[in-house]
Amino acid sequence: MPECQNCGAFVTDAYARVFTPRDVDDPRVCPDCQDKIRDGANVRTARSPRNP
Repeated sequence: MPECQNCGAFVTDAYARVFTPRDVDDPRVCPDCQDKIRDGANVRTARSPRNP
């Protein structure tokens, strides 16, 4: 089962397939990571608050 590399939360296979490169099984961040966002090839802290 895929899981978020940041928080360890479960993610669906479909989410992992869409948001990870071909050679990576687990996404870097997930929708549960409200304080982190994907920024190109990196993950960074959000500059503004996210709506839950």
